[in-house]
Amino acid sequence: MAVRTLINLIFLALLLLPGCKTAQWNNPYRAQDQQLDVIYTSFQERPKELDPVKSYNAAEYEFIAQIYEPPLQYHFLKRPYELIPLAAQQLPTRTYYDQQGEILADDVDPALVAYTEYVVTIQDDIRYQPHQALAKDQHDKYVYHDLSMDDLESVHVLSDLPVQGTRQLTAHDYVYQIKRLAHPNLHSPLAGLLANYIVGFADYREQVLTAMEQTPGQWLDLTDIAMEGVLALDELRYSIRVQGVYPQFIYWLSMPFFAPIPWEADKFYSQAGMKERNLSFDWYPIGTGPYMLTENNPNLRMVLEKNPNFHGERYPSEGEAEDLAAGLLQDAGQAMPFVDKVVFSLEKESIPYWNKFMQGYYDTSGISSDSFDQSVELNSQGQFALTDEMRSKGISLSSAVATSLYYLGFNMRDPVVGGLDERAQLLRRAISIAVDYDEFISIFRNGRGVPAQGPIPPGIFGYEAGEAGHNPYIYEWRNNQLQRRSLEHAKALMTQAGYAQGIDQETGKPLILYFDTVSRGADTKALLNWMVKQFAKIDIQLVIRGTDGNRFFDKLNQGTFQIYQLGWNADYPDPENFFFLLYGPNSILVSKGQNYSNYENPEFDRLFDQMKNIENSPLRLEIIKKMNDIVRADAPWVFAFNPKSYSLSHSWYKNVKPNLMANNTMKYKRVDAQQRAQARQQWNSPIVWPLYALLLLLLLLIVPAVRGFYQRERATGL
Repeated sequence: MAVRTLINLIFLALLLLPGCKTAQWNNPYRAQDQQLDVIYTSFQERPKELDPVKSYNAAEYEFIAQIYEPPLQYHFLKRPYELIPLAAQQLPTRTYYDQQGEILADDVDPALVAYTEYVVTIQDDIRYQPHQALAKDQHDKYVYHDLSMDDLESVHVLSDLPVQGTRQLTAHDYVYQIKRLAHPNLHSPLAGLLANYIVGFADYREQVLTAMEQTPGQWLDLTDIAMEGVLALDELRYSIRVQGVYPQFIYWLSMPFFAPIPWEADKFYSQAGMKERNLSFDWYPIGTGPYMLTENNPNLRMVLEKNPNFHGERYPSEGEAEDLAAGLLQDAGQAMPFVDKVVFSLEKESIPYWNKFMQGYYDTSGISSDSFDQSVELNSQGQFALTDEMRSKGISLSSAVATSLYYLGFNMRDPVVGGLDERAQLLRRAISIAVDYDEFISIFRNGRGVPAQGPIPPGIFGYEAGEAGHNPYIYEWRNNQLQRRSLEHAKALMTQAGYAQGIDQETGKPLILYFDTVSRGADTKALLNWMVKQFAKIDIQLVIRGTDGNRFFDKLNQGTFQIYQLGWNADYPDPENFFFLLYGPNSILVSKGQNYSNYENPEFDRLFDQMKNIENSPLRLEIIKKMNDIVRADAPWVFAFNPKSYSLSHSWYKNVKPNLMANNTMKYKRVDAQQRAQARQQWNSPIVWPLYALLLLLLLLIVPAVRGFYQRERATGL
């Protein structure tokens, strides 16, 4: 009987196996989502802060920028980056006032401006996502604002409180969030900066401290305390006053720091017992954006779903000249967002992440060092292009130069490498030529970068490409391309500086320089060896002084270093955000600023003061050119490189254009779910012939056994 049963099971398996060919045994997602408009992507770092008052890194912005809506945003397609309204009806109006409160002309001397007032007018059709903090009963009373510990006994997740509500967004909500930025217990990373600009910001912090001392342990309604420089003018308009002239302030209005928070949510999450249950802004944000966070499991996956109360937004109808040919305007004027859900899966390792992308289970992917050679190759024009394997799958390649800069800095107060005299200038220029960052990009970054020509990276106003924007002290423009100046030229500069063949002509001793770095260990040995060889090309002995991060910054703070290396990512797309790193009054030794090189050139500083307070214009561009000329000649930095990012996208993932300033880009993306399902089926159909072979082998082994069994049975019967 057992033998007969085994034979029947084998024949049943043979009947079922053809159906297995159509299954995707490795599909990590639910079958019912197969045809839905869902974006599948990943995250590597657990988002810790989802409260916009504290969040300030890319891993967190990937989520909260889809949920919260500040008044402004960056245009998705236009370059250089351009601010446009988001929740606001138009860009804020700006008015200058003198010390007596009189209005000044727009072209007034900035020195006469006591403060600048920005007035923001928001749209009148925006409502919050459904949320328990806004739930009201039939008597217009908030359902969950007076919860006791007994009420919370059975509450473990927010959905355990079943009633949700919503209301219209008002100007008061934006004012409330700015007040939260000043709250001393919330420790906003922007508080120190804003205290220097927003009128009354620092005083407000002191008022909040006093109020908390008077009412210890109680929730403090920030609407009861006025901030001098921030005022709700009516339900749709609010004003912000900043000290003097600060044109860059408008860029902060595109960041989640300035997104609205309803006072009801602050009160709701401040109740006793909430924090212990992870009921907070960090776990359950409340916004007006296109998506809301419906699953927050940072150890597994995060899910954004379309906000049913979203006010709507249209895909842009204009962009750069090449966007039309690239298909980036096919959805012009269409309602966004295009997808109903975005699923983020935790992927800590690059290899399984890459395999899932190649199987079609992630829609887009970055390119790690492990997968670079499999993804791209140099074509006959010396440019990176997709490999045949990538093209066969219909995968596309996108690239963008980041609004970032890496640089090798000199201590301008050091007696050897510092100073603005000709000797020091020539030495620094020689080093700038010898340290070949073209080679560095090729060896250590797989070509993912471009040699920097000055402090301003591409995408920022004032950056110039080609011959007009090259650094003439380090490069020549020949045959319509950049050519790094020769080592012979660098050695000639060394001789002019008094260091022929690396010997100090005054002392007769070899020139020895010191490079302080946090790069240590086997992984960075090749890089540091490379750096030593670069200096050796012009006969300079470079001594590496590796240290930990704290000691490294102690040396910078105290000025006890010669050479260091750092980078800077743009907070906002304005040249001021890079030039201020070289502004004399920002010296680390003068004001604890971020001018770590202690560079101070009076003419550069004068031009900086002029440039920072005017709008983008031909006049501003002319000033920027002069500043670039000065800093290139002085060479307080070796301008290393601007990093370049590459990303891959499957053909079903639409509207792909890197935007390195905007974070709220999920709403622009669209997927062809049917095409994706077909590709997954094609790429992931199980290979079942080994199972057929195994079953056939079992059958061949069983048949003789069965025959022998029946022969023995028949013999026994006889």
